[in-house]
Amino acid sequence: MAEDMLRRLSRLDSCAVSDAMDRLGLAGAVSGLEPRSVARRIAGRVRTVCLGPAMGKASPRHLCTTAVEAADAGDVIVVEQRTGIEAAGWGGILSIAAQVKGIAGAIVDGPARDIDEAADLGFPVYARSVTARTARGRIIEIATGEPIRVGTVTVNPGDYVLADRSCVVFVKTADFDRVIDAAETIAAREAAMAKAARQGLPIGTVMGADYERLLGHR
Repeated sequence: MAEDMLRRLSRLDSCAVSDAMDRLGLAGAVSGLEPRSVARRIAGRVRTVCLGPAMGKASPRHLCTTAVEAADAGDVIVVEQRTGIEAAGWGGILSIAAQVKGIAGAIVDGPARDIDEAADLGFPVYARSVTARTARGRIIEIATGEPIRVGTVTVNPGDYVLADRSCVVFVKTADFDRVIDAAETIAAREAAMAKAARQGLPIGTVMGADYERLLGHR
C-alpha cells in the first residue's frame, strides 16, 4: 500500500500537488527550499528532526544520526533549523550514511553544508540556504520523530513529501488519497492543455476557461 502511494506521488510534480491542495483548502506547499546539490525530484515518507540553539549544552549524539539510523529506504529526512543561527543542519558524512541506507534525500528548513560532496554523491539536499559553518557548539538536536515546523506548515513524522525545483509539498497521510486523486486529475488536464498548445490552439483559449476548470474554479 505504502509503495503504491509513493509510486503515485513520485509521478507528479509539486505544482500539481499544490494546486490540488489549493482546491481542497489544505496547506502544505513551502517555497524557498531549493535543491542545493542535485536538481532531482524526491518523494517519500518523512522522518523529522528538530534543532535548537546549543546555549552551552552538548548533545550526546551528532544531530540527525538518530533519524538516519531509524529511516527506511525511500524515506526523506526533514530538518527544522529555524534558530536564526548560521550553522548547518545537514552535512557531508550524513549524506554518505543516508545514501548507503537508501534514503531518498534531505530537506533542511535552514542552512546545509558540504554541498559539493552531496553533489558528487548524487544525493539530493534541499535547504533554505548554504553555509560552511559547523553545528558544533552552535546548535544541537532537540527532538527526533516529533512534529516540526517547515515554513508555515506543521510536518508530522510519517507524512508524505514531494520536492522539486518549484517547491516542497507535504501531504498528511489522512489527506493523501483525496490530494493525489485531485492532483492526478489536474496533471491529466494540464497534459491535454499542453498538447493543445503544441498543436497551435490559441493560448488564450487554452489558458482561459479550461484553466479555470482545471483548478476547480466556477
